[in-house]
Amino acid sequence: MTPRQPISRRNLLLGTAAAFGVPAVLAACSSDKPAPGSSSSGLGTVTLGSNASDEVPKKSLDTVVKAFTQAQVKINTVDHNTFQENINRYLKGTPDDVFTWFAGYRMQFFAEQGLATDVSDVWREISGDYTPAFKAASTGIDGKQYFVPFTYYPWAVFYRKSVWQEKGYQPPKTLDEFTALAKKMKADGLIPIAFADKDGWPAMGTFDILNMRTNGYDFHISLMAGKESWTDPRVKQVFDTWRGLMEYHQPAALGRTWQEAGQSLQQKKTGMYLLGMFVAQQFPENERDDLDFFTFPEINPTFGTDSIDAPIDGYMISAKAKNVDGAKALLKHLAQASSQNVATKLDPGTLAASSKADTGGYSALQKRGAELVSKATHIAQFLDRDTRPDFASTVMIPSLQSFVAKPAEIDSLLTSIEKQKANIFR
Repeated sequence: MTPRQPISRRNLLLGTAAAFGVPAVLAACSSDKPAPGSSSSGLGTVTLGSNASDEVPKKSLDTVVKAFTQAQVKINTVDHNTFQENINRYLKGTPDDVFTWFAGYRMQFFAEQGLATDVSDVWREISGDYTPAFKAASTGIDGKQYFVPFTYYPWAVFYRKSVWQEKGYQPPKTLDEFTALAKKMKADGLIPIAFADKDGWPAMGTFDILNMRTNGYDFHISLMAGKESWTDPRVKQVFDTWRGLMEYHQPAALGRTWQEAGQSLQQKKTGMYLLGMFVAQQFPENERDDLDFFTFPEINPTFGTDSIDAPIDGYMISAKAKNVDGAKALLKHLAQASSQNVATKLDPGTLAASSKADTGGYSALQKRGAELVSKATHIAQFLDRDTRPDFASTVMIPSLQSFVAKPAEIDSLLTSIEKQKANIFR
């Protein structure tokens, strides 16, 4: 088991988990054409395995890479979920030179297995552009760096200001107020809480926030590390609370993607949505100013609202990279504030990781997101990034989907999770 480090606002964001790649899958999705505008100068061709399959982040990455002129870049885009589910086999097979991935524990997991290239020399050049917190989130157990942060985004409860103003809704500060608001929305003909879990991971965000609000950040991280029992009454309380909210959730969630749930919020069919700030991708540009959020309300006064999820996305170099020099040059390009400025302008659901990025160009939503992160006492990466990849993918995804389908069957579910956990965390 990888040692864990506590994360506070000062040593921001450390976390991890999941599993990716069959070479055949990547080959089928790759393109022989370099990114538009990229040059074939001295460093040859760099291949980049990307999980940015949705339209907005895909365009963002293409545009950022277009400005890189030291080498040709061939981007191999794979469906986001497929990429994550197959990462382990991909890295052990014939991976690209550079690949999109996640900070903290999830990065450490593959670095410790020797599946990533040490980029400490890159960090000697870029460290002045990042806070110590971001460097810590990029550092392996051996003290070397294996990751370059690009963007991050907070999770919160999003809503349309125009709908709330029309109905007279106010952001709730406690769980009781949240429940009362959901009842009012239901009476007003709205589905209170947009919800989707077809892809398996969105429900993890709901569990994270309910657990941190109920039992605190330290217990949550310890549970993710396999050090606490899933049959603990404190865990059961989380699921009991969640079950009590289920009547306000959008029904048939297992048949819905997060994009579809986001569109229901955009279409004013649902009243609010607990998700990452990337939900903004589902809003036309002329409607994004109507999007706002509040942090999930207090459940246990001991912990208040001191913890949030705010995952960091970025880039790594595979251990089997064929063009390491070109790959490192690309990582330096991606680390530049100018590159991240382009990304956050094109993708309104993200914030730049670089300290030198131009936040003056942020939208009102992005400024609010940055403020939320800056005020958080504890920042988690997200369930499938804060635990072992195999536990997240083979145990927690099907378990949470089972709960969503049958929320009354809590005891047997938690017993099953604990038994499987014991076999994995040895």
